[in-house]
Amino acid sequence: MFSQEDIKQIEKKGSSVERVESQLERFRKGFPWLGIISPATVERGIEVLDEAETRAAETYYERSEIRGRCKFIPASGAASRMFKAMFADMALLEDGKDPGPDSPSGELASHIMDFAFYDKNIFGVPEDTASYRLKTLVSLLTDRGLDYGSKPKGVLKFHKYPDGEIRTAFAEHLVEARSYMKEPDGTANLTVTISPEHTDLFRKAFDDVREKYEKKYDIKYNVRFTYQDPATDTIAVDMRNRPFRTETDSLFFRPAGHGALIYNLNGINEELVSIKNVDNVVNERFLPVIAEYKKVLMGECLKLRDTLFSFLRELDAEKDPFSASCRILCDKIESFLDRKLCIQLPLARDCEERLSMIRTKLDRPVRVCGMVKNEGEPGGGPYIVASKDGSSSLQILESVQINRDDPGTAAAMAGSTYFNPVDIVCCLYDYRGRKFDLLKHVDNDAGFISSKSYHGRELKALELPGLWNGAMSDWNTMFVEVPSVTFAPVKEILSLLKPSHR
Repeated sequence: MFSQEDIKQIEKKGSSVERVESQLERFRKGFPWLGIISPATVERGIEVLDEAETRAAETYYERSEIRGRCKFIPASGAASRMFKAMFADMALLEDGKDPGPDSPSGELASHIMDFAFYDKNIFGVPEDTASYRLKTLVSLLTDRGLDYGSKPKGVLKFHKYPDGEIRTAFAEHLVEARSYMKEPDGTANLTVTISPEHTDLFRKAFDDVREKYEKKYDIKYNVRFTYQDPATDTIAVDMRNRPFRTETDSLFFRPAGHGALIYNLNGINEELVSIKNVDNVVNERFLPVIAEYKKVLMGECLKLRDTLFSFLRELDAEKDPFSASCRILCDKIESFLDRKLCIQLPLARDCEERLSMIRTKLDRPVRVCGMVKNEGEPGGGPYIVASKDGSSSLQILESVQINRDDPGTAAAMAGSTYFNPVDIVCCLYDYRGRKFDLLKHVDNDAGFISSKSYHGRELKALELPGLWNGAMSDWNTMFVEVPSVTFAPVKEILSLLKPSHR
């Protein structure tokens, strides 16, 4: 199937023929649907903390011993999807067809002075004309102006403050870090995943504010820019599942989605990691509530970590799996797993097998995920899922992983009232003080196949198990409700006109 040139191309990426062949097999066989038991709800699966519990979680975080903290920011994508509607309008305007003042480009042009990136020398004075709407789009999206259509979200100017300060999305993450990720020695660690071609843009964005923020907030930033490993790229296929080839007859590989970032996360040495997408930032006036609930999630994560560690140490002290004390301990642990994490274990053949299953469930990475009420945003949601080993667990699922034609699954989706905002806190060390190998806890059956195109030609792409989906499916997971104000993504440029960004 592969020529010598193909093999050289595959090996140059750091991949192997065997890995590519297994990817092709995935295209042919597909991925199994995930078995949903029920949506996670406040009755079962989602913790809703009262005022006392909220304060207790914050205090727990502030008093806990931690082997380092790190803010992990996925920021490798370009901002082009933010401007999908704008590119469409620009094509119409260039064709002499005015989409009108009520179109996305019309709203952009009429509010242009309200955006942080507005510059009179670039955009001029707003006019209600087709020519001005076209000028606005050209100045914003192309290299004849700001060139935002090809830059990453992290370096775009998001917010403008009364004192004239303008902040990029990345700058807002730096400001956030000083509120809840500061180490006792005054440093803050951030790992930012970016594309290699954006390195200079991000380094400049950091250099532009580093000295000012370190002085203003009495902090020292330790920022690490990391790249998605090209070896995690997956081969694309045509509509008949044959390797897709470019005009030069080369194999075509694509980045395998955010699931590839589990490799970047696995490279972090700190124990406590906060994960948040680069575009999910708010105006600083909302920062107190953002910081409060980040501390709450971290406190709940550390509390869960310590409870699981305590159980494991108690199990270590039990010498006889058949003793009454061991059975009582196992009952207590199973009750906790069921009540707190929605984990129900299958029946064991004997006490030894029961003990082994319990230990396996306890000794895994831990994550606590913030959940917001579903207000119509597209994306994943929280569910209780049947696992392959016969147990149940809490999982975040994307719609492409769900068989909507199944009546039971469709009913579970209809009953889901919460949404995953990607507001996750992780503990990456085991109870012996060793770092988990996160790659051992990935469910490789939890990827999916998506439809894409290349130069107008249809193709199918293979997405690795998502970072917060299949890549973390073997983790101990807790869901905690957080306020909707903590979720303010900028999925399209007009989102910057919302109150959370003003």
